[in-house]
Amino acid sequence: MNINIKKRLHHRPPYLLIDKIIDVSKETIHAQIIPRQEDFYLQGHFPGTPIVPGAMMQEMTTQAAGLLITEFYSPVEDYDSESTKGHALGVLRAIHYAKYKKFARPDDVLDIKVTLLLRIEKSFRFKAVIEIDGEKIMSNEFTLINISEDALNGK
Repeated sequence: MNINIKKRLHHRPPYLLIDKIIDVSKETIHAQIIPRQEDFYLQGHFPGTPIVPGAMMQEMTTQAAGLLITEFYSPVEDYDSESTKGHALGVLRAIHYAKYKKFARPDDVLDIKVTLLLRIEKSFRFKAVIEIDGEKIMSNEFTLINISEDALNGK
């Protein structure tokens, strides 16, 4: 399945952290990103030894999960991040746990694999892993919610 990432996600460079979708279904998504030396989050983390911050890996998993939500669980048909108004989809509600086993560095191919565990109305609980060459370097579990755009804007 071909998903237009920029159509489904509000994120834009430099904060768009998904390069491509490998596979997606109503319960799982497999995305990829290749961090580059010039990426903003590698500047100064750490000088001479750049590694992808754990918080950015968390964001990679939530963006992948957000793509799954907007593709299959949007309250409007054919959600378009630039033209659909009134909805904030896939907003981070909770991080239940996150474990980091190894470092990710520039030019590593990060495979982001996210599974939907539970959906209750507008709340979605996911588990995820990030792998490099089939080896798990990070795992987490988190909840995203769909809310109104007004709630996101503080109204």
